[in-house]
Amino acid sequence: MANANTPKRALIEGNAVLVVIDIQASTFIDDSVVRSIDNMAGYKDRMLEARKAIDAARAADIPVVFIQEVHRPDLIDFGRELDGDEDVHCLEDNPKTALAVKEMGILPTDYVVPKRRYSAFFGTDFEILLKGLKADTLIMVGGLTDVCVHYTFVDGHQHDYFCRVIEDCVAGSSIEAHAASLKAMEYLQTGAIRSLEETVTAIKTYISPPNS
Repeated sequence: MANANTPKRALIEGNAVLVVIDIQASTFIDDSVVRSIDNMAGYKDRMLEARKAIDAARAADIPVVFIQEVHRPDLIDFGRELDGDEDVHCLEDNPKTALAVKEMGILPTDYVVPKRRYSAFFGTDFEILLKGLKADTLIMVGGLTDVCVHYTFVDGHQHDYFCRVIEDCVAGSSIEAHAASLKAMEYLQTGAIRSLEETVTAIKTYISPPNS
C-alpha cells in the first residue's frame, strides 16, 4: 500500500444505509444459458446471501434502499449502454425487471430508487434520499460487481461517503471482472471490501449516532 498514512476506519462510520443494487426478478426466473447480461458462476446464490444482510440491517434499524435498473420499452434511455456486450435488458413492461420482492423480503417501509443508467447516483434522487437519511456509510450488495456496484461505489466515494461492499453478496459478469472490480474499489478506500460475517457482526453492534 503506497499511502502509509491511511487512517484506520471502522466498518461502519456514523449512520449506515444498506444499498441493495439491482437484485431483480430475472435472477431467479431466468435460467437461460445465453442471457442479455453475462453472470458469473454462483451469481444467484450470492444474491440470495444478500438476504442475510438485509435481515440484519432491519433488526438494527438500518434503512434499506433497493436500487432498480429499468428502461423504457422504446429503448430511448439506453444511450451508449448497448454499445458493449450487453443486450436489451430491464424493460419496464417485462416481469423480469421487477425487484425480487419475495427473495429479498422487500417491505413497504423500504426505499426504492429506479435508475436508467449504471450508477445509482446518476439522474436519480438517491443523493437526496441519502441526505434525508443522514447517511455516512453505504453498505452495498447486489450486482454486477464490475458494473452497477462498481460505478455506484465510485460515485459514493466521490460524494465522500464511506463505502463498503460485502464480497459474499455481490457478483460480476465474470469471475475475473468481479475480482478486478473488488480490487479497484479497495484501492479507493482501504477496508472497503468486507465479508458477510464481519459485516453482520458490525451491524448487530451498530448504534445510530445521537442527533442523527
